[in-house]
Amino acid sequence: MKENQVMHKPKKIILCGGGTGGHIFPMIAIAEEFKKVNSENKILFVGSNDRMEMKIIPKYDFPIYGLWISGIKRSSLILNILFLGIPFILKNITLPFKILFSVIKSIYILIKFRPDFVIGFGGYSSGPFLLISHFLNFKTAIQEQNSYPGLTNKMLSKKVKYLFTAYDKINNFFSTNTVFNFGNPIRNLKIKSNENAHKYFGLDSSKKTILVLGGSLGAKNINEGVLNNISLIRESSYQVIWQTGKFYYKNILSKNIKDKKIIIKDFINRMDLAYSVSDIIISRAGAIAISELCVISKPLILVPSPNVVDDHQTKNAKAISEKGGCVLIKDSDAKNTMLKTAFDLFENKSKMDSMKKSLSKLSSPNATQKIVNKIYEIIW
Repeated sequence: MKENQVMHKPKKIILCGGGTGGHIFPMIAIAEEFKKVNSENKILFVGSNDRMEMKIIPKYDFPIYGLWISGIKRSSLILNILFLGIPFILKNITLPFKILFSVIKSIYILIKFRPDFVIGFGGYSSGPFLLISHFLNFKTAIQEQNSYPGLTNKMLSKKVKYLFTAYDKINNFFSTNTVFNFGNPIRNLKIKSNENAHKYFGLDSSKKTILVLGGSLGAKNINEGVLNNISLIRESSYQVIWQTGKFYYKNILSKNIKDKKIIIKDFINRMDLAYSVSDIIISRAGAIAISELCVISKPLILVPSPNVVDDHQTKNAKAISEKGGCVLIKDSDAKNTMLKTAFDLFENKSKMDSMKKSLSKLSSPNATQKIVNKIYEIIW
């Protein structure tokens, strides 16, 4: 039997984490790659009860266990106690019990499944499950998506031997670990020029298109950046695909904006088509979104969310901006300058071309395959 055939014999892998699409979709990408390498590989997900991974993962035909675990926003802890008082305290007094039950269930899952490898992607479930996996002597790794590690991954890195990262500078935080800087695992995006893509969105193929993305829930100031400039769009020669997010969608529809140049969606199912028709993309700066956008290599305007722990998105956006891959706009400035910046960018072809080249250099289209192959090497 050849060595690569032995290496790719069926394995049992646990992927833990979730809470946001930025954690969930990299897990799915890795799971699908393991299945692609060998359809007999056994994949198990571990997430948090009542979080979005419990609904999303089963749609991809993978099994998932949920832990009774949650967290507290460190930045608002004192304010929550002061203003919400006893209800907030009572709600969070269960945290020690949640941790205890999560530890017990983690031990049960690990003993029952006996994985060859456990990899954590961040989220409430990732911390306790990886720690228990380490203490029970299972091979473990962290996949850190951001350019700056969060508190949980900093703590876990002292126990977990292997780390998969996406940014060069982050390696400085993990000097005692074995670090593989392969990039972030992303969906298999096949972006081609497609005449049907314009028809799908009802767009004019002769006009330049701006794709505005605010995430699955939406982004208030990004949405206001479009709302405040409806007349500017109508007067221009450009058209916009506007993904509002589910939270803001009904309110925006109530504004009765009827214009063939403004396509309003709460959620975009065919992101491959949206990417293919876009000439400039405006987006939040989540790690996985950036990884996809680097592969897409379209001129990019990033508006980092200020409402994330450790200000990850600003750090992610700066890492791209410093390499010439994007224009960075503060969230507070988006409603006034976002679209004007995009229009000005259309008038600067050399800058657009330079952005495309920079983003292409920063892209890691084969990150998923590299991570899976390295895990096989470690197991082997």
